[in-house]
Amino acid sequence: MKPFFQEFCDKVITLDKSIRFAGIADGDGHLEAIAERKGLKPLLNPEERAQYAITAATRQYTRLRWEYMLGKINYAMSNYAKLVRATIPIADENSRLYYVLLLSFDVEAERNVHKVIMDKIIPLVRKNTDKFLKDA
Repeated sequence: MKPFFQEFCDKVITLDKSIRFAGIADGDGHLEAIAERKGLKPLLNPEERAQYAITAATRQYTRLRWEYMLGKINYAMSNYAKLVRATIPIADENSRLYYVLLLSFDVEAERNVHKVIMDKIIPLVRKNTDKFLKDA
């Protein structure tokens, strides 16, 4: 595990009280680092979380292939009964996927998730994209 990835996840968790989980998976879906809000009881066990990371990375590849027609993807979101999940692709200027930022939020915060992602998380990702791509 690279210290940068853990530091990044730890930082993301502090950005908003509604963020439950942040993880970074490589393009193949292998988890590089995770952080969870203190005192949280996770809904997925480590094996289930690893399976989710693989499927999330696969879905990001599918979404990126449409960017040339639809424009750059900022994030994708799923609203479940118990939480809100979001994924943010970390890709180069040619839409080559390097990493995926996996996020979960409290379901009660659903109305604010877009604002948290666009105003707090994506700026942090963009500020650190060079570090992600350099470590790839």
